[in-house]
Amino acid sequence: MDLTRHCASAHVSRGSHARVSIRPAGSRGSLAFALRVEATSDYHSVTAHPATAMKPTIVLVHGAFADASGWDAVIRILQSKGYEVSAVQNPLTSYEADVETTKRLIDAQTGPTVVVAHSYGGAVMTAAAAGNPNVKALVYLAAFANDVNEPLGAVLEKYPSKAVEAFKPDAAGLLYIDRAKFHDIFAQDLPVVQTNVMAVTQKPLTSSAFGATTKVAAWRTTPSWFVVAQNDNVIPPDLERFVAKRMGAKTTEINSSHAVFMSHPKEVVEVIESAARAAMPTTASATTGA
Repeated sequence: MDLTRHCASAHVSRGSHARVSIRPAGSRGSLAFALRVEATSDYHSVTAHPATAMKPTIVLVHGAFADASGWDAVIRILQSKGYEVSAVQNPLTSYEADVETTKRLIDAQTGPTVVVAHSYGGAVMTAAAAGNPNVKALVYLAAFANDVNEPLGAVLEKYPSKAVEAFKPDAAGLLYIDRAKFHDIFAQDLPVVQTNVMAVTQKPLTSSAFGATTKVAAWRTTPSWFVVAQNDNVIPPDLERFVAKRMGAKTTEINSSHAVFMSHPKEVVEVIESAARAAMPTTASATTGA
């Protein structure tokens, strides 16, 4: 860096030394530095403060009966706060395909990353984020958080879901939520006019997903946050509390339906930001003296 260009207007009286402090100009991701020159009579030191650490990238993973467009409110808030955001669009045709698709997007990130998942997306994230050194935090939103060799179907046998009776399979074995029951099951705290559209546009989930298992569990090695939806009719709140406690997650409870990221986007972003702050590298300053 050519410091003389930045110091053109600085003046130091003859016979004195100078203390030069280099501090970040404040632009995100910039290497720019601002200089302050102070006269002092006893020593010369240079204090360098690196530019503020970049915020981590946020990767969003949708669940069943939905797609990435459901994150729109969360995305807008995160972008307004200066975060880079990516949202995976999973096929939901097999657990393995969803893990592969999500892992591809996570692996494409080049710096600190926070992965956020809703519902079935939590099970996908659990496998897809494992072993990636860039993934610094996981956020589960009213989500499954399966352990190694633990199928979702077995978990739901212990914690029965009201949604199971509303599932309607098609000829290909894909599951939908009965349109007439969609509002009360999936998002009872959203307007009916909105859930009517969601019911029509829902993306079905393969029934085989409930028997699939993972050989790795990212939450075992990565700091995790969990949002419990207290009025969830898809994943029982007690199941959410169980897995949150099992993983040692920092847990927040919200008076919400299963669609907590849609009905309470501001509160959800607060949790994401908490994870993002923990994921940011500590900024350090180096001081040299002579």
